[in-house]
Amino acid sequence: MPLNMICQLRDWSMPELPFKILRIEHVGIAVSDIDKSHSFFGELLGIPLSGSEEVQDQKVLTDIFNTGNGKMELLQPTESDSVINKFIEKRGAGMHHLALIVDNLQAALDYLNENDVQLIDKSPRTGAEGLKIAFIHPKSTGGVLVELCENK
Repeated sequence: MPLNMICQLRDWSMPELPFKILRIEHVGIAVSDIDKSHSFFGELLGIPLSGSEEVQDQKVLTDIFNTGNGKMELLQPTESDSVINKFIEKRGAGMHHLALIVDNLQAALDYLNENDVQLIDKSPRTGAEGLKIAFIHPKSTGGVLVELCENK
């Protein structure tokens, strides 16, 4: 079936939402060796490092590279029981999540919860760079871990 016919069969109208997705914030990448990945993205590709920090409650060390049009967040586990370490053991290093900036994180979480979306976080918590964050379970997104973020 031609694409123009498929588009005619689907309703592409956007619902009125109590929040707005502003842009892609970053792609989270689970790594075993942050220094090796740092060398590739920073030195070989020349992407500027915009920050490094340890997020203790998530048990990760992060390096954030900013392309100017989006960021990559390298995530190295700091403890064996961290979510990132479990991810690497199960799936290997690679893309971990997609993060989206929203204008009202709590309104987004309330709306998604009311629409039976499986949330990992029902209320915001603090993530890297001081952003308010919450995660949506991959079971509700077609297999992609989605992080919603709100600026300070």
